[in-house]
Amino acid sequence: MKKLAIMGSGNGSNFEAIIKHFQNRNDVEIICLCNVKDAYIFERAKNLGIKSQHLPFGESFEYFSQNKFDLVVLAGYMRILPENVLKAMGDVINIHPALLPSFKGKDSIRDAYECGVKVSGVTVHYVVPEVDSGRIIAQYPVFIDNGMHLDEFEAEMHAVEHKLYPIVVEKVLDDKVFDFQDLMKNECSGGCSSGCDGGCCK
Repeated sequence: MKKLAIMGSGNGSNFEAIIKHFQNRNDVEIICLCNVKDAYIFERAKNLGIKSQHLPFGESFEYFSQNKFDLVVLAGYMRILPENVLKAMGDVINIHPALLPSFKGKDSIRDAYECGVKVSGVTVHYVVPEVDSGRIIAQYPVFIDNGMHLDEFEAEMHAVEHKLYPIVVEKVLDDKVFDFQDLMKNECSGGCSSGCDGGCCK
């Protein structure tokens, strides 16, 4: 049985996308950890039947020193984890709404939009003490069309996150290399006789 911890601080939409992706995996034990006591992610965990726990930021080192996981996934976790905590956690990955190394830190969606770039995207990377600087695992582009409003761009970014992150989490947990073919296979899982090239899986 593999153990997966998903850490969040707020709404938990990426958390829910990951849980739904893993719903047919009986060999993975998942816990939701959140540093904000009244965050909506707890409601999502309850509705999805996932064990959850309030974990104050200051208790992180003690918790991960006593509880070991095959992988820790950050999904909207809004605190910077210090080096000693990261060492206790083991492998930790995060998703960032920009094509790293560009637009690090918070407000990256707005920063990219206001900078006028025509292509941004989503990055999944390993977590290191330096913010948004760990080794990149996967990236997916999002194009900013002429006339696209900020809220439209943000919605597209979140849609890509929900599509990409669960697959990458599964690959890392299973110690496999992510390949874009895995993403295409997932999009075609609904079953279309002509394959993705037929246009029915877009």
